[in-house]
Amino acid sequence: MGAIGSSMRTIVFGISPREVTCLRRGFQPKTSMVCARLEQIGTTFLAGYHTVLRDPRVIEVERQLNRIDLEVRGFAFEGAAMAFTLLDVLMPQRSSRFLQFVQGPAADHVYMSYVGAGWAHARLHRRFDRLRSAGDPLLGWLAVDGYGFHEGYFHGRRYLTTQHWPRRLAGYERRVFDQGFGRSLWFVKAMDVEVIAQTIAAFAPGRHSDLWSGVGLACAYAGGVDQSTLIALRDAAGPCVPQVAQGVAFAAKTRKRAGHLPEHTESAARILCGMSAHQAAAITDQSLKDLAAERDTPAYEIWRQRIQSCFGGAIAYER
Repeated sequence: MGAIGSSMRTIVFGISPREVTCLRRGFQPKTSMVCARLEQIGTTFLAGYHTVLRDPRVIEVERQLNRIDLEVRGFAFEGAAMAFTLLDVLMPQRSSRFLQFVQGPAADHVYMSYVGAGWAHARLHRRFDRLRSAGDPLLGWLAVDGYGFHEGYFHGRRYLTTQHWPRRLAGYERRVFDQGFGRSLWFVKAMDVEVIAQTIAAFAPGRHSDLWSGVGLACAYAGGVDQSTLIALRDAAGPCVPQVAQGVAFAAKTRKRAGHLPEHTESAARILCGMSAHQAAAITDQSLKDLAAERDTPAYEIWRQRIQSCFGGAIAYER
């Protein structure tokens, strides 16, 4: 790390805890419990991020992150992955810190880690080609998802006003950006289903399915609402319920791989997928069989489509 020590890295790259408060972000939660959940997630993300800045040795980061409650630990790994990616670009060394992390202690949190890498790319205004080619070509698309979330979380008003994609994105990257942007709406709109639905409705119809997919992933992974709200979300999504269910299935797989399926993920799976979280996670694995890109359709999108096809009909709430 050269002459730059822990304190200097934190001064240069650190993010103030104020940046993830509801007040600073302009979130308008209806209850104090929703606000507390949103801030807990943001604070945990920053805990992981600053852990790396203080001491970027992978073994030490692993030790510190594994002390965090498993229910929110994935957010800490996401933050740590952002920091490792940032250091890789700004303070390069012979081997990638990020790849050491995701191929080692973050293997069980690999999905969240690629999302975190996307946060760094958003801050650095970098393209994603190298990340996908050097890392996992399938999960590397999650970095673009992370970029979409970052932009929605920190600059959402700009995108809601113009509804433009970032100029440096093209083709399928724009769709994955929308998936991450949709995920950010769960936070930015403070888990208010009615407001989320109104926000998505204002976008061009061709973008609705990807935005709703992101909402599905966020509600199942982050939680924060009761069953009645999940039922309202299913009703609000209308024809995009299969995309919402696919997002929920992704969340269930992410949670299961990390070794913890919280009750809110189970509830989301039963209400929005019509099955248990274990079953929804299994569908994501089954849909990987013989997966390959087809012409102009990336393998990642084919994977998503296969999962969505499993939820193509009316979804019955499994109690």
